[in-house]
Amino acid sequence: MTEEKVILVNEQDEPIGLMPKMEAHEKALLHRAFSVFVLNSKNEVMLQQRAAQKYHSPLLWTNTTCSHQRDGETNLQAGTRRLREEMGFTTELKELFSFIYKAPFDNGLTEHEFDHVMIGYYDAAPQINRDEAESWKWMAIEDVKNDMLASPELYTVWFRIIFDEFYHFLEEHKI
Repeated sequence: MTEEKVILVNEQDEPIGLMPKMEAHEKALLHRAFSVFVLNSKNEVMLQQRAAQKYHSPLLWTNTTCSHQRDGETNLQAGTRRLREEMGFTTELKELFSFIYKAPFDNGLTEHEFDHVMIGYYDAAPQINRDEAESWKWMAIEDVKNDMLASPELYTVWFRIIFDEFYHFLEEHKI
């Protein structure tokens, strides 16, 4: 199996090349990514606990799904694909905003991403892929914010950054 490649981009999100995912994370190069937040009718967000065998951030809580677009794939296509692969369902997604962030890990890898944040709505239980997710839960947005302040070590580094952006977006916009 060949290693998945990420799309390297400049600060305007214009593609400048492809690179194996691990190499891009080792070199901390800016690449395109996406983060999906799925909410239910109670305005709770579906959180995913990363699988124990993940090469970084195992068993930490994070947003519903996130990953990298493939060459030739739109942001919404990528979000839909990964939601189905990790959580076992699809729902209509809408892109909310994008921003750049950089998050180093203890293992020497760095996420340096031009992240496209999407939202979708779903009320049923997911059928999680155990290779990707250990568990899942619904959690009120305010409870996520408060729990992250009290116990940041339970959450992925990137989720703490992305959730803050998402939370402020929700404060400023009616969605």
